[in-house]
Amino acid sequence: MTPRRILLTGASGFVAGHLIPRLRADFPATELVLCGEGHVRLDITDRAAVRAVVRETRPDACIHLAAISAIGDARRDPELAWKVNVLGTLALAEALRETVPDCVLVFASSAEIYGRSFNAGRPLDESAAAAPMNTYAATKAAADLALGAMAGEGLRVIRVRPFNHTGAGQTAAFVVPAFAAQVARIAAGAQPPVLQVGNLDALRDFLDVRDVCAAYSACLARAADVVPGTIFNIASGQPRRVGDVLADLLTIAEVRADITIDPARLRPSDIPLACGDAGAARALLGWAPVIPWADTLRAVLDDWRVRVAVSA
Repeated sequence: MTPRRILLTGASGFVAGHLIPRLRADFPATELVLCGEGHVRLDITDRAAVRAVVRETRPDACIHLAAISAIGDARRDPELAWKVNVLGTLALAEALRETVPDCVLVFASSAEIYGRSFNAGRPLDESAAAAPMNTYAATKAAADLALGAMAGEGLRVIRVRPFNHTGAGQTAAFVVPAFAAQVARIAAGAQPPVLQVGNLDALRDFLDVRDVCAAYSACLARAADVVPGTIFNIASGQPRRVGDVLADLLTIAEVRADITIDPARLRPSDIPLACGDAGAARALLGWAPVIPWADTLRAVLDDWRVRVAVSA
């Protein structure tokens, strides 16, 4: 499928910063309609505004990234998280189904929705039950399930559940850039050689954001062959210990530092292992992660080196 016009929500966010050039490369003749700060202004919770944008632009593909995406942000303002992540998603889906019923919607869900199902201690595929353990995950699960139901009512939706992804431009609300920011400050002499960390023993399935963007693009390219409502895990299948990620960043930066556990960085609910099985994406989308993890870490660290230098 080569879409004529793609509507992208959350266009000013971290993932979109990598997705936009990917879409332009993969679909050079396609018009991108970008909704977000600095682009087309859209309050995703305003149903009338959403409907107006859809009617005006009439996309034949839509990638929905707009969300309260940090677990801590959702915990601090759950009402906003439910409004944006659930009601905003439903407003968009309903507008697309009513106005451009042939439009393919790619929804950025989250592997966080599996929650307690990770206690199985093995890589989970898409058949695993949603069992969220925090507000962010609950809102994503609610939207994900609602869209799955709407697929039975004519919505051409593909639900994508990416695991932890990182890269240049991500905020320090997430674990890898949180480490990289501190390492960069220590290297620049802007912070004493002491790292504040949370749980270092957790095992997580990390991806480069550029690989995740490749999956979103593949969903559009293969949309004609994907049954509406299909779910794709986007995962490496390789769990990494969080403490090892930190050690690798320190090695790359050639920095020595003491490690201190900061209780504020510990999650109220955490799981020992979160890992995904992305066999469906490999089989149906031809997708697999290709960017070496060391390159990902260097990209995040280089980004924070620049930020620290600019703020000095």
